[in-house]
Amino acid sequence: MSSADVRITHVVDDETSVPRPLATMLEAAGFGVETFPSAAAFLRAAQEGLPFGCVLLNLRMAGVDGPAVQHALAEQRMAHPVIVIAAHGDVGMAVRAMKAGACDVIEKPFCPDDVLRAVADALRRADQALEEVRRVAEAEARVATLSARETQVLQGLVAGRQNKVIAQDLGISPRTVEIHRGKLMTKLGARSLPEAVRIALAAGVAAADAIVAKAPVPQDGR
Repeated sequence: MSSADVRITHVVDDETSVPRPLATMLEAAGFGVETFPSAAAFLRAAQEGLPFGCVLLNLRMAGVDGPAVQHALAEQRMAHPVIVIAAHGDVGMAVRAMKAGACDVIEKPFCPDDVLRAVADALRRADQALEEVRRVAEAEARVATLSARETQVLQGLVAGRQNKVIAQDLGISPRTVEIHRGKLMTKLGARSLPEAVRIALAAGVAAADAIVAKAPVPQDGR
């Protein structure tokens, strides 16, 4: 496994007996580990920029506790998945942590297999979420290159309309629609109509039924 393949786990716990055994177990499973002796130390590192990874977070710590750390991460728009470590009596805090976005709860005393499973699952879901964000951003960037008329034609395609119907809606010829369709397909990098529609939907393009009538008409009228 190369250094680029190592997945980071950030262990945030002020109990001296917990971080080292956790780190040893995670490192043996192939994870990179960073330990933080307090929430304050972790948040300082987060402000400076942390490598992406899973956060194993003790709910009860002196000073800044686990829920406060979650709130700070949300304010900084950090997408690191959080797994909270809870004592048996922390049911209420654990529920609040889940509502605040924690992806799993591990109760003390924890089973090593449960920790490894939770970390692997959290990273897998986080990878999927990051890929979705990337996909949406790429789709939005492609759609942003379209002209106003090309966008209108794309909206018609998203609505499932044929070229001649789109032409009637826009007051242009079917041939002109075909030209705009060809241009927008090239700009979107789409090899087929279904692919163009998928890109449009990812970018949040609405169907023509909802907005063509209100859309501005390009100055050239085409």
